[in-house]
Amino acid sequence: MSFCMFLCGLYKVDILKQSDSKATVNVLFLRYLEIVRRCQLRYQMEPAGSHGAWSLDDYQFVPFIWGSAQLIENPDLNPNLFVDEKCVQQFKSKYMFLGCIDFIMQVKKGLFHEHSNQLWNISGVQSWNKINEGLIKMYKKEVLGKFPIIQHVPFGNLFKFKQCTNKKPFATPLAMKTPALSLLEKLKKTNQS
Repeated sequence: MSFCMFLCGLYKVDILKQSDSKATVNVLFLRYLEIVRRCQLRYQMEPAGSHGAWSLDDYQFVPFIWGSAQLIENPDLNPNLFVDEKCVQQFKSKYMFLGCIDFIMQVKKGLFHEHSNQLWNISGVQSWNKINEGLIKMYKKEVLGKFPIIQHVPFGNLFKFKQCTNKKPFATPLAMKTPALSLLEKLKKTNQS
């Protein structure tokens, strides 16, 4: 997420332009992935917080979103084929999604449906468009919607944090007397300690 925010920052200050979008993903981001994966393998890095088999890759999420978007208009590569090792080997250099699957197949041992259950389930979805929509929703919920992750985002001039103006209280169990702390209040408490 940090590298994606860095790239967004480059767009916000007009270093990267709209015409650079494809190269940003297919050149800059892919080079970043290569370096990060090399570090993960070389130093046997462990993910900070992982859902393991119940999420996507332990480290990457965005390449699955961009990789599935890349395949939306592809008439030849159905979603059910990405779990086929021969297909992965044939197309891993051409399609980001299959490059992600190849990396998982390199680092995890055993049957794919056991070590990557969530991805295995995704292979049953009928279209890349539906997969892409689902991955975006999942990213919003599992990454952007999680305080332990978002608390580390460096908000500032380029990425402003705006307090929610919605006056509706969060849904809380009846046993709780006080409403849940807002994200802004949690950030303030974290910075004070």
